[in-house]
Amino acid sequence: MSLVQKIHHVAYRCIDALETARWYEKHLDMKLVLSIAEDAVPSTGAPDPYMHIFMDAGMGNVLAFFELPTCSPMGRDENTPNWTQHLALEVDSMETLMAAKARLEAAGIEVIGPTDHALFKSIYFFDPNGHRLELAANTLRPGMLEALDTVKWDMLEEWAKTKKAPKHAAWMHDGSYVEMFK
Repeated sequence: MSLVQKIHHVAYRCIDALETARWYEKHLDMKLVLSIAEDAVPSTGAPDPYMHIFMDAGMGNVLAFFELPTCSPMGRDENTPNWTQHLALEVDSMETLMAAKARLEAAGIEVIGPTDHALFKSIYFFDPNGHRLELAANTLRPGMLEALDTVKWDMLEEWAKTKKAPKHAAWMHDGSYVEMFK
């Protein structure tokens, strides 16, 4: 048995907790399930007032945010491209994915995609705090995961030596998976 049973919650910083809760409810149907506010950090005792909100991400998954009004304005790691750090959320179908894209765009939110990753297709956009989000719909075909499983360590070892993208699974983004996995 694995030490970790599941992700309890994932927490990010937000600019405005109320705006964030309303945005996630409006655009992603994630309900606000809990709000906690303290004047000191429970784990460290540091005097640092905060609002901590918890959003229902479905099936026991929780997405949380901290508003920290006494800290310097939030930013992002300028040494990391903005496409790298993101939260991917699964939807049940391509129809749901495309409906979400239309709804987000109708609300004036810029959306990239859908992008075909062979195992899934996804769209990308930013929340009001500048966090990149991905909605993904599984498009997995029989044999894909097994093919990836057989090369995962070889790919990682090659990467560790060369820092160049191994081609063991190039089929994922070059389109050849369509013929390989019928």
